Amino acid sequence: MSTPKPAILALEDGSIFSGRAFGADATVSGECVFNTSMTGYQEILTDPSYFGQIVTMTAVQIGNYGISVEDNEAAAPKCTGFVVRELSPVVSNWRSSLSLDDFLKRHGIPGISEIDTRALTKKLRVDGAMKCCLSTLPITAAEAVRRAKSWQDMAGADYVKDVTTKVPFIWRGDDPANHNAPYLPVGTTMNAAGIPAKKFRVAAFDYGAKYSIYRKLVHHGFEVQVFPATATAEQVREHKPDAVFLSNGPGDPSALTYIHRTVTNLLPDFPMFGICLGHQMLTHALGGTTFKLKFGHRGGNQPVKNLETGKVSITAQNHGFATDPKSIEARGAKITEINLNDNTVEGLRHTQLPVFSVQYHPEAAPGPNDADPLFVDFYKMVEARKAGKI
Repeated sequence: MSTPKPAILALEDGSIFSGRAFGADATVSGECVFNTSMTGYQEILTDPSYFGQIVTMTAVQIGNYGISVEDNEAAAPKCTGFVVRELSPVVSNWRSSLSLDDFLKRHGIPGISEIDTRALTKKLRVDGAMKCCLSTLPITAAEAVRRAKSWQDMAGADYVKDVTTKVPFIWRGDDPANHNAPYLPVGTTMNAAGIPAKKFRVAAFDYGAKYSIYRKLVHHGFEVQVFPATATAEQVREHKPDAVFLSNGPGDPSALTYIHRTVTNLLPDFPMFGICLGHQMLTHALGGTTFKLKFGHRGGNQPVKNLETGKVSITAQNHGFATDPKSIEARGAKITEINLNDNTVEGLRHTQLPVFSVQYHPEAAPGPNDADPLFVDFYKMVEARKAGKI
């Protein structure tokens, strides 16, 4: 049996965590964050919203069910590094094609295990998300701290350009047999594949979208035309969509002024639905502002209350910025949902236009399906607009 290789995780405040290396041989820097999900590590690793971040899992053991290619949310992992308490020595699942260790090796991402992730998570909660350095190569603690401090701060960073598609395309990667949606509008006519027979064309901006979002849109009655984040309003109009969708993505929403302008331009003409970064893009398009959260919301157990219905949903979230509620009070938008942990804004609805957004991930991969009916709401809104009712 080979001797485990050492690895180091250094935070910008000088804290050092020593452990065992797995994944690729590399030294990387990024923002250290934590995710409280019990399962779904593969979806987390491949979520483009984690670009530039080194993710710590709070669940004790990770990797026990391996990696299944069908569960990827992007073509390759997008996070910078991975931190776990214990890497499972056994992979046991009939769908698995390789281990977590091999998966990270294949894609050049380093990981560290056998560290006190509880202590690390507590530090991040108390002091906030920090810049860090993770190395599975021989490196001194002092050098690791130096690299952590010198990494570009997440605030002000445009990482969308690193993860968005380069060319427009129509999404054809859905599999009706494996991704049926549990909620559909009442009276919807279904075809043999279980997809609404009447489809609307949606222009989906890819700011770092997960595959599950496109699958959900398809299974709720949309033909999905994907556009790069840099696409202009005029380019979108040329394709004559019935609606516009704003996806999730990484980085600081205030730095994406080119997207703010495009969304502002499209607002009067199309029904619009935004999630996560898309929600923040809508905030800025309306003239509002966003701010950086202390340690963010990342996990599949975030309680959200709808202020219009009183309903509480458990949601999947992954974001480090939030809408300033005071900045949108006179911008034609209404706050519809709040996070019950810290009362931050989780949903907006325009009071005059068929436009709404949520800060969380209704496609829930991984996470609960409480928010799945939002795709139904979007379909109904587009249907009403096409019928001239709104």
